[in-house]
Amino acid sequence: MTKQFGDVTAVNDISFSVYQGELFGFLGPNGAGKTTTINILIGLARPGAGSIRLGGLDCSRNPKAAQHLIGVVPDESNLYPELTGFDNLCFCAALYGIGKQERRTRARELLETFGLAEAADRRFAGYSKGMKRKLTIAAGIIHRPQVLFLDEPTTGIDVASARQIRQLIADLHRTGTTIFLTTHYIEEAERLCDRIAFIVSGHIVRVDTVGNLLQPVQGRHRLMMTTTNAGADLHESLVSAFPQFIFEPVADGQMRVTSVAPIRVGPLVRFLEDQGVEVVEARRLQPSLEEVFVQVTGIEALAMMQNNRDKGRSA
Repeated sequence: MTKQFGDVTAVNDISFSVYQGELFGFLGPNGAGKTTTINILIGLARPGAGSIRLGGLDCSRNPKAAQHLIGVVPDESNLYPELTGFDNLCFCAALYGIGKQERRTRARELLETFGLAEAADRRFAGYSKGMKRKLTIAAGIIHRPQVLFLDEPTTGIDVASARQIRQLIADLHRTGTTIFLTTHYIEEAERLCDRIAFIVSGHIVRVDTVGNLLQPVQGRHRLMMTTTNAGADLHESLVSAFPQFIFEPVADGQMRVTSVAPIRVGPLVRFLEDQGVEVVEARRLQPSLEEVFVQVTGIEALAMMQNNRDKGRSA
């Protein structure tokens, strides 16, 4: 599948499959092509080239062919601010042809499930960001879709709400719903997904299970050290004193230490203190998808985090 906007190729000859009942992650920075891909798959945009099949239906010529099978949760809410939470859900259910009594029952059921029952009769405009996101997800599954598309579901909301939404996504997955999740939160993808596709600048650079992606880093030992009063030549001094370790500066005052053998913290701390450097924290790191992502894409996780903060502030 390929999609161009003028001279810009947003999606460049990508190909992938998502299996029934799978939670498939689409991971990449802002501008990588994630939302464009979703818009094509759900029928809001047409690909310049390529073919699409959803639930066994050919959507290449008729983008709306599988509309009854899918639910969509966009990165920005598409609900009506002047309607109450309950009325928004009922309206969405009516669009899918659900009868009046059934849609009212279904709306009450979802409001209860998503912890919004007490806000059912409040206008959507008065909801917090986390509440708005939860109601938007509820609207996306009001008709019990076989496939659910989630575009950046936890961006720009508070930590507690994000945790609740991740739990709701995991619960939907357990019930057998096929979920296509776009995100630039690496930890979120690692925690939730069965398989993950890395997309960068419109290209898919890797598709695999989380277990297979993590396999190359499983045998490594890693340590994150936070220091103050570090001089410009500290990295060179550490490499010289501990050639068996790999030292990677990741931020001001933070350094990641990697080794194929267990890392003894004591000698490192004593060396740093002898250099006049104060060690604020030294903590062991578990192998993570973040390291794999950096290796595969060449994009540092810090850049991804900055994207998250910028998008959160603009939300």
